[in-house]
Amino acid sequence: MLRFTIRRVIELVLVFFGVTFAIYAAVWALPGDPISSLGGDQPLSPQVVERIRELYHLNDPLWSQYFRYIGNLLTGDLGVDFRGRSVAERLATRWPVTIRLAVTAWIIQVVIGVGLGLLAGLRKNTWIDRGVLIMTILVASVPIFVMAVTAQLVFGVKLSLVPIAGVNDGWPLSYLLPATVLAIYGLAAVARLTRGSVVDTMSSDFVRALWAKGLTRRRVIGIHVLRNSSIPVLTYLAIDLGALLGGAVVTEGIFNLPGVGQLLFESIRVHEGPTVVGIATALILIFLLTSVVVDLLNSLLDPRIRHD
Repeated sequence: MLRFTIRRVIELVLVFFGVTFAIYAAVWALPGDPISSLGGDQPLSPQVVERIRELYHLNDPLWSQYFRYIGNLLTGDLGVDFRGRSVAERLATRWPVTIRLAVTAWIIQVVIGVGLGLLAGLRKNTWIDRGVLIMTILVASVPIFVMAVTAQLVFGVKLSLVPIAGVNDGWPLSYLLPATVLAIYGLAAVARLTRGSVVDTMSSDFVRALWAKGLTRRRVIGIHVLRNSSIPVLTYLAIDLGALLGGAVVTEGIFNLPGVGQLLFESIRVHEGPTVVGIATALILIFLLTSVVVDLLNSLLDPRIRHD
């Protein structure tokens, strides 16, 4: 177990450096000069532009800029944007909204998605199973912006059940509609994945042996089937939580939620390289840490995953 953990941590570090360098290079390779546009309608003088470029070390080689950024990152410094604002402080003001949205959507995925998948798997080839499969296909085929606008129109405007935008009504009311829209696509995937995993486990030899030994249905399904079916579902849910915490740009934009996704979109639009790289770095760390945690949990659920 110790060797497995050390190997996963080493892989995490290698992936982190590789991905962050690729993103750093891509962001600064975007066309246009963000420094020149800082003056708006009154262009900055060449002297001011050059001074700002020197201040942010933009004239240095790319590798030098990257390693300087990583050095600052190790001290907890995500840098400052081109207007002198701390990227970490800007992220700190946006994280609460995104975390509330992500956790609410994730809970909906877990409760409804796993429940539907388990029900369909245990009722294989019945109308319940076919209904769940058809529903998940239909849901996954609708673009998220269509789903979001339709939900706003029906539940917010027509029925007046929930707010259609903003966070003025607090949690959970302001987050219920956008979280449901955000959760629907992951919910469909969780339901189908759970259903397939349950069907495979129910047809396994060890489950037949448990039935032959006379174990109760509650014990067989509640302990053995669920435990062995949960590994791929847990993996997907952990990765999906990282994606949800990354901030849904479209959902936060449509519902006017001031979260990380909206900040990322605004920063890309105005070529705020330091902010984009800072957000991307934070999201990469979330993805990698959740990946390692879920691998360790999976190895505890199924020792065959370990490579000691």
